[in-house]
Amino acid sequence: MTSISFGYQNSGFQVGISHGPIYLPADQPEPRPEPLSTVPFPHDPDFVSRDELLDQIHEKSSIPGARIVLFGLGGVGKSRLAIEYCHQVWQQSPDTWIFWVHASNAARCEESLRNLADRAKVPGRQDRNANIFQLFGNWLQDGEIGEWILVLDNVDDDELLCKPLATRIEAQADAQYYTSTRPPLRYLLESSNGSIIMTSRNKAVALEIAGDKKNLIDVQPMNTAEASVLMQKKLDSSTEEEDLVLLVEELEFMPLAIVQAASYITHRSPRCSASEYLEKLRQSDHQASKLLYHEGKHMHRDWQAKNSILLTWQISFDHIRRIRRSAADLLSLMSFFDWQGIQENLLRVQDAERDREPLGSPEGVIDRSSEEHADSSSDCDLDDDFESDIATLRDYSFIATGEDNMVFTMHRLVQLTVRTWLKSHGQEEQWKELFISSLCGEFPTGEYENWDRCRSLFPHIRSAVLHRPKSQDSLRNWAALLYRGAWYAQECGNISTSKEMAEMSRKQRLKIGGAEDEDTLNSTAMLAVAYRLEGRWHEAEQLEVQVIETRKTKLGADHPSTLTSIANLAFTLWNQGRWEEAEQLEMQVIETRKTKLGADHPDTLTSIGNLASTLWNQGRWEEAEQLFVQVIETRKTKLGADHPNTLTSMANLALTLWNQGRWEEAEQLEVHVMETRKTKLGVDHPDTLTSIGNLAFTLWNQGRWEEAEQLFMHVIETSKTKLGAEHPSTLTSMANLAFTLWNQGRWEEAEQLFMHVIETRKTKLGVEHPSTLTSIANLAATYRNQGRWEAAEQLFVQVIETSKTKLGADHPDTLTSIGNLAVTYRDQGRWEEAEQLLVQVMETRKTKLGADHPDTLTSMANLAFTWESAGRSTEAIDLLRTCVIKQERSLGPTHPYTLHNSETLLNWETRHVAI
Repeated sequence: MTSISFGYQNSGFQVGISHGPIYLPADQPEPRPEPLSTVPFPHDPDFVSRDELLDQIHEKSSIPGARIVLFGLGGVGKSRLAIEYCHQVWQQSPDTWIFWVHASNAARCEESLRNLADRAKVPGRQDRNANIFQLFGNWLQDGEIGEWILVLDNVDDDELLCKPLATRIEAQADAQYYTSTRPPLRYLLESSNGSIIMTSRNKAVALEIAGDKKNLIDVQPMNTAEASVLMQKKLDSSTEEEDLVLLVEELEFMPLAIVQAASYITHRSPRCSASEYLEKLRQSDHQASKLLYHEGKHMHRDWQAKNSILLTWQISFDHIRRIRRSAADLLSLMSFFDWQGIQENLLRVQDAERDREPLGSPEGVIDRSSEEHADSSSDCDLDDDFESDIATLRDYSFIATGEDNMVFTMHRLVQLTVRTWLKSHGQEEQWKELFISSLCGEFPTGEYENWDRCRSLFPHIRSAVLHRPKSQDSLRNWAALLYRGAWYAQECGNISTSKEMAEMSRKQRLKIGGAEDEDTLNSTAMLAVAYRLEGRWHEAEQLEVQVIETRKTKLGADHPSTLTSIANLAFTLWNQGRWEEAEQLEMQVIETRKTKLGADHPDTLTSIGNLASTLWNQGRWEEAEQLFVQVIETRKTKLGADHPNTLTSMANLALTLWNQGRWEEAEQLEVHVMETRKTKLGVDHPDTLTSIGNLAFTLWNQGRWEEAEQLFMHVIETSKTKLGAEHPSTLTSMANLAFTLWNQGRWEEAEQLFMHVIETRKTKLGVEHPSTLTSIANLAATYRNQGRWEAAEQLFVQVIETSKTKLGADHPDTLTSIGNLAVTYRDQGRWEEAEQLLVQVMETRKTKLGADHPDTLTSMANLAFTWESAGRSTEAIDLLRTCVIKQERSLGPTHPYTLHNSETLLNWETRHVAI
């Protein structure tokens, strides 16, 4: 006999034809099972305890009827915390029911509840038409079942909270539907006998469930220690602590990203290490995306969940695009900025995009009858839309606000996720161009007045470097951005960044407009300045000559832009010590500007000031003084006595007085300039700090070292705050302070400070930069004064050889270094070597600077001192006498150098007569 089995629909008694009522026996009540845990994941031995968060869960769940929500980004560890908490409760209290519900959508939630109802033998569960949400919710309210915890995992949208279940199911053609029209989760949330714990990526949903902010637990990424421990556990191998920290920092301490990276590394070990993975991660967006798409096996995650951090977040991004497209668009734009400091006004460019007519809409169907009303309310509507977009992105933890609520931050990996999605859907260029356009409209030029604005936006310029667009119009904006960025970077002393941006801007403008385009010439001139600041004067000169010749042809020899280029070339020659050539060019610019612009035009006065500086370097201080006075008087009349340009001329005049040994006059002028700049520009303006430093240097020359030290310290601390610890002006002030310490015999302190300046300049400017070489020479002089002659000699020789190569054998700085080496030889009694070098320096200076130049006379005096030390007194006296006569003529009889040498000459002559 064949056995017959009946399915679910045919179970029970089989009845033929019956004309009377049929009575079935009543269902026998099932015995209630013992409390159980339905957590579908085993305990993770690699779990890293996040005690603060677990304590919050324990504390909030202990309150009867608690409803708490763990919310945060996908992959941040919300479910893992809930799993761990459930295991801890079950271990400590096995009489507590623990129910786990997959609540990512209505279908999974219903399936989970039916399985739970079967395991808990909930009465009425066999009725497949029963509303399982209502059935299970009523059962939970039964006080006789004891304590329970219900976990609703991944409640990420409001479908289960707000949409009536009957409406949802009626839309499905082949589905049964319930008569209830209440949202399904409402049935579960009504019970007050147990605790309900939910996890969600959506803060708005979380708050609606929790009912009160105090029931929310914001799950943020791990801290450094937690993330490092997790990575170490997952790698299960010996990895350098430093490598671990760097890797988890790059992964932004996201647990899922850490587990994902560890899985990749372990799978490819030993051919892949943490450091190699980090190197690949940093290579490019493309490489990082490939790594972060990798899905390793993860037995402690829902089988339907993605094990890739990028895929996890892209699911959330897709959801936002479905429920609020404008918010997804806003996130698309934000993904190209630097991850922090994204200012609201940079994003308002999106408002214009919202008003555009959708592509492909039929013509002539737009109703203009309410146009006037729309104009009056459009700003308000846009504000509301923008705020709604921001709220949506904040709810999903994709962005956060700063202290003033006007600046936003993002995770870098979120930005990568969005950019990767945009690229794969062919939308990357659209948003990249909007990013460039927005930034180009906000980032100003590099004048000091714009520095605060530039400073806040500059990180986004760095980001723009990495996001080169494709369209011609956008490329023009991109090149303009880099040009302005290079300008600001120069002003901040960030020479390497300035050079990089100027090179990229010039390269792009060459492609767009060619070598003779004015924008290209501007970028070329900017690059020349960067080369000049790096001490690459020959390359700077070549570019400047190129700009001059092109502008002469295109604009004319007397065009203002051409004259500016000639002035820039003169300054480059000036830096090379080619003062006669610089003087000729400056004279040419002055005469042309006088003719074209007028003798008292600001540009003409600037040129005269530049010429005065060139004369000053040649030791022609009286001529320089006359020109500075002329510029000052004209600027007082045209601009005012307290105009910044007038004050700059006064500061230059003070420096000229200082060189002539007229220190009291210089001090008075410097104090005046300093106090006026404090009032007009502020106490921490770079020009004010320069004035304070100049005053300190004047005090230093008068032997007032303690006063000078205090001023230098003030300048250094303020410069660190305003300009940065590595800014050239800050380092110059440090070097000046070291000199002051050196003069007080505090050589160890001076040495430490000189060493700091040297190392910083090596890093920022390069080993061969003139400023770096000056610092090394200063350290060598410190060694010499400590009697450490071998160390001093090695450094001086290093400086001389590099200076000869970089600057030239007859450059003023090279000659100064040779003179210092000669003095070092003299102090060791190596008279012949010292004499040879001093004669070489003196003769070269006679040729290059003139026989009466102060530097030439310094060499002459040093040679005289060397002869005196070597016992050649007669020759020494004759040479020093010649030197004093020349100094009286060129410097004046009261100049400190003249007075010092005159007194020395008298002592020598007296001693020689006595002998």
